[in-house]
Amino acid sequence: MTGQPDDLERAVEATLFAAEQPMTEQEISAHLEGAAVGPVLERLAETYAGRGIHLVERGGRWHFQTAADLAHLLRREKEEPRRLSRAATEALAIIAYHEPVSRAEIEAIRGVQTAKGTLDVLLEAGWIRIAGRREVPGRPTIYATSPEFLTHFGLSSRRDLPGIEELRAAGLLDPVEEAFAVLTGGDDADTGAIDPSGEDNSD
Repeated sequence: MTGQPDDLERAVEATLFAAEQPMTEQEISAHLEGAAVGPVLERLAETYAGRGIHLVERGGRWHFQTAADLAHLLRREKEEPRRLSRAATEALAIIAYHEPVSRAEIEAIRGVQTAKGTLDVLLEAGWIRIAGRREVPGRPTIYATSPEFLTHFGLSSRRDLPGIEELRAAGLLDPVEEAFAVLTGGDDADTGAIDPSGEDNSD
């Protein structure tokens, strides 16, 4: 893009810069009195593509993020990665590939019981959300992934989740994970997609 940005472009840029969390196009538009911001967002994304920060869209929400190759410059100290138990890793993978699912459906796929605390950990991390209740006897709670899940793992949508062949080619599947993939239906579910911790299956 050449020339000076127009007032709307500057307003969209400022709105996103000041936002405390990613915003949808509709939220940005409402904040700017109903202005059509779709084309502006696309222009801004192109403008920032080669800079130190990028404007990205994840799950329908827009936000600025540090360019991946510069992230190390902002780390003041070594960050410890979030470690999930094997049970939490499997539960998260099942939710990501099969959402929305109930706890009973997660247990049916895993073949073992899933402690309530396992799902609580994922809710606390902000990676899953309660998506309602299944309209069956007992009306069990059903779970789905959240926009924060997409943002954390750098996914534009769930369509970007890798398949089992991609994970195997990248060397991310061990024999235990391959067995789990077979149990859950091959390409449709796999724990290797979500940072396995290598812990056992106990809850």
